[in-house]
Amino acid sequence: MSGRRILSLPLLIACTLVLAPNALASNTRVSISNYAWAPKQVHIDLDEKVTWDWLGPDLAHSVTGTSANARQWDSDPNTDAPYHRPGFSYTIQFTQPGAYSFICKLHPFVRGEVIVSSNPGDPNSDPGPQAPLRIDVKKPTLSKVTLKSTRFSGSKGVGMSAKLSEGGSLEAEYYRTGAGGKRSYSGYAEWKVSGGINRLKLGARWKHFKAAPGRYEAVLRATDRAANPSKPVARNFTIVPGG
Repeated sequence: MSGRRILSLPLLIACTLVLAPNALASNTRVSISNYAWAPKQVHIDLDEKVTWDWLGPDLAHSVTGTSANARQWDSDPNTDAPYHRPGFSYTIQFTQPGAYSFICKLHPFVRGEVIVSSNPGDPNSDPGPQAPLRIDVKKPTLSKVTLKSTRFSGSKGVGMSAKLSEGGSLEAEYYRTGAGGKRSYSGYAEWKVSGGINRLKLGARWKHFKAAPGRYEAVLRATDRAANPSKPVARNFTIVPGG
């Protein structure tokens, strides 16, 4: 033999990995939640992208560049009071190496940094799925709304039962109905409710409803504790004179 050394296959693979450009960076995501970035510092390669996701429950944040190389970027360029819906995303592609600093213009302590290497990156790499939302956006359901009667007298209302998927509040908007289906707003009532069957009085005199004789349509809508509204449910009733 000529004395040439032949590397074993495992050693050759190890050397290749050490000498190869950084392959760990890729398009990536940052979660904005609980008044912080996660992760606070992001490492990517040249031409790759960072996507910020507003997960809640706090949503009044911007991604605003503060370093000289990042001042052209602002998720909310036309307002000093940013606010986004849950799951909103904002993406930036970085085409120059360097360290880029960002803050929330409303909460400057919500901040982070993107470090971009000079290694060629893959702008088409998969950043992975958005993390789960940390705010309740599921609407409650209002069902099985039944009245003991659709005609009654007096101001004490009529018994009503309604099934709700979760607790919160239930509101009835009252509309006086006339000939030809014309409606006029006549007031409202609201109740605190729990999940399950609730038994209430519909059409009763209340500080925002006079319960005068006439024909009415009640439009009912439940709202959960996270302020999500249900689909409306309408019921008609008549208050007759007397009683």
